[in-house]
Amino acid sequence: MSRIDVSKMDLKEKMVDLRRVAKTVKGGRRMSFSAVMVVGSGEGHVGAGLGKAAEIPEAVRKGTEDAKKSMVTVPLNGTTIPHEVIGEFGAGRVLLKPASEGTGVIAGGAVRAVLEAAGIRNILTKSLGSNNAANQVLATLEGLKKLKSAEEVAKLRGKPVEQILG
Repeated sequence: MSRIDVSKMDLKEKMVDLRRVAKTVKGGRRMSFSAVMVVGSGEGHVGAGLGKAAEIPEAVRKGTEDAKKSMVTVPLNGTTIPHEVIGEFGAGRVLLKPASEGTGVIAGGAVRAVLEAAGIRNILTKSLGSNNAANQVLATLEGLKKLKSAEEVAKLRGKPVEQILG
């Protein structure tokens, strides 16, 4: 899979989660910050990343850079997704279901950030596993990676698109 060139895109960044984390060392606790970031074009491209650093701005910058490296292209069917899918990452499981026009984004905070960054306007979601923001974001991204457009399915099966759509 080729990497998406992010230099020509107008990307929107969104911080999903920011936590202060501590590592216990011989001299006591060493504090740092962990930031879960989502970047997206709003036109079918989205990525998520995790950044950790001693300072908040540095953690955010690292998370954003990581997110740009993990960008994926999402096949859209108008303003929704082509079919139902379950994304899994760690203990996080997210059900993504296409919705009719006017439904809006029915999703919780972490999942909503990914879907809005991808440019999806109508979708139903349900978190089935862990409610950890990082796992939910990455599970949503895994689900979006699994999506296939009708053209891709038709090509795989060697049939015309009309036959796939019914």
